[in-house]
Order: sequence, then structure tokens, then C-alpha cells
Amino acid sequence: MKVIDQGEGELVGWHDPDENREWIHKNKSPALVDKRMAIAEAVSRFVKDGDVLGMGGFGHIRVSFSGIYEMIRQKKKNLTVLGKTAVHDMDVLIGGGCVAKVEVAYSFGHELRGLSPCGRRGVESGRVKVVSEISNGGFQWRFLGGMMGVPFVPCRMMQGSDTFRKSSAKIVEDPFTGKPICLLPSCNPDVVFIHVPRCDMFGNCQIDDILIEDFELARAARRLIVTTEEVIDNEEIRKKPDQTKIPGFIVDAVVEVKYGAHPTLMPGKYFFDEEIIGEWLSMSKTDEGTEEWIDKYVHGAADFQEYIKMVGGEAKMKYLHDVEHYKADLKAPWLDKKR
Repeated sequence: MKVIDQGEGELVGWHDPDENREWIHKNKSPALVDKRMAIAEAVSRFVKDGDVLGMGGFGHIRVSFSGIYEMIRQKKKNLTVLGKTAVHDMDVLIGGGCVAKVEVAYSFGHELRGLSPCGRRGVESGRVKVVSEISNGGFQWRFLGGMMGVPFVPCRMMQGSDTFRKSSAKIVEDPFTGKPICLLPSCNPDVVFIHVPRCDMFGNCQIDDILIEDFELARAARRLIVTTEEVIDNEEIRKKPDQTKIPGFIVDAVVEVKYGAHPTLMPGKYFFDEEIIGEWLSMSKTDEGTEEWIDKYVHGAADFQEYIKMVGGEAKMKYLHDVEHYKADLKAPWLDKKR
């Protein structure tokens, strides 16, 4: 195909499909084995300095914060983060000193809560480099290509935009129509964390709410660490096979960690903890405040269970589960309480 134009962004997370297939064959087994382990072991075994990292969930919804805090505790360095819908997760990872590069769609903002002072400061200071840009849909299609085992996915988007200019995509002459078409390079992240409501010890995961990009992301990942609210029997999983959105044979580690998405929302179980998120947004306006927050909530807790006790324990989580109580008492300037 004739290449008409190409973006100037760094090609992040791309692997030759045949090489990636061979890597999976050598490093992963489809056998039904017990994959349960502590988050400390999962991070130590499967997250390496310099990895390309993908996080499941969306924005402030169903994000594996138990995994994020443990990466900071273990001082993982020079990660390249795929900021597909990253907000609070990437911001805290930057604050923890784990991130060197990012490929972004929407990042450096906390949605209706405002901008991300820590992430923005990291980029503006040069400590973190934005190496490529893409759209949210473009990210999902990059993971789709990685899942399918093809080198790229064609699409009719981004052409003529600054997003294309800053991306690693190419515009080619379509061999069928002769018209320009955009090719998005596939992506196979080195490691991915996804938080789910429940799974069995083999890694068969059930997700009740919207999947966002997790279907494709899970299957594109080279290493997949699943954190879950609870581990249930395989017999229970088999009773509702249609709810198993992630099959166990692609999972490397299963970590049972109740409330593992806190302070983000876990659909049907608990809402956002605006108190903790707000404290981060306030304190992370300076390097000193960021370090103080990380020292308190990450390094100040031996594990995620101790962190949950620190932020209010079962009483706090019960409050976050109570919809009417939550709406009535939430002191957040961006929330219209009349809704």
C-alpha cells in the first residue's frame, strides 16, 4: 500500500503479530491452574521497569487501585502508560514516580472535578513525556488489533486532525477504493490490570456493567493481572457462562482484594470516595503535597486492607454503598444535589 502520510508519535506497545503469538505460546498456559496470589507477588512477578502498562475500567470507574498502590510501593520505574481513559490512576502513578512516558487520549483531567495538577506538572517539568496522542476510539481499535493478532486496524477517523499528526498512525491509499484511509497500529501492552466484581481461582471473570475497552484490552495484554472483589467457585461461574467476559486462560494472576477499586466507583457495590479524590486534587498541586499524600495513603499502609481501614473501613464503604445517604451528604461543589 502507498503511504500518503504518517504521524510523528512514538509507536508504543506494537509487536509483530507473529512474534507476539510466539511469546504468548512460550509464556502462557491455557491449563486450569490456581492463579490466586497476593497483589505484592503479582506486581513483583509480572510488572517490570520500563513496561507498557494498560489499566482497565474507565476514568473513575472500576480501576484497580490496589494494583496502582502496590506498583508505587515496589518503586516500579520508567513505565509507559496507555492513557486511554486514564485520569486518577495515571495521575497517582505519576505522583508515585512510576511513569516516564504516556500515550494519551483524554488524560491530565479529572473530568467534572477539574484538571490533574500532578500529571500536568509532570509533563510541563519534563519528568513525564507525552510521546503520542490518539482518540479514545483509536485506543480501543489498537487493542482490537492486538486481540485479533493483526498489525493494524483501518478506520475512517483522525485524518486531517492534530490528533493524527501527534499519533503513530499512517494514512495509506486504500487498495480497494484508491481513497485515503487511516491505519491504527495494533497494541499489545506488556502488562494490564483489570478490576472485576468476581472471578474464580482460574481467572474466569464476570463483569456486570459496561465493559468499555476491557474486552479487547484483556485479550491484547501480554500479562493480565485481575483484581477482584471476591473469588467464587468455578461451579458458580459455570451457572452463568454469558457473564464471563474474560476467560481464565488469558489471565496470569488472580488477586482477591475487597474494595480494590477504591476511591473509584465499583458499579453496584460502592460509589466514588470524593473525600479522598478531593484531598488528592488539593494536595497534589505541589510536589510536597503529592509526596505527603503518597506517604500517607500508599507507603503509610502495609497493604490495601490497611489502607481501607485508614480511609474509614467498613463504615465508610457501607456509606459509599448507600445511594441516598451518599447523595444527601456529599459535599462536592461539582455535584448538583437537586438531581
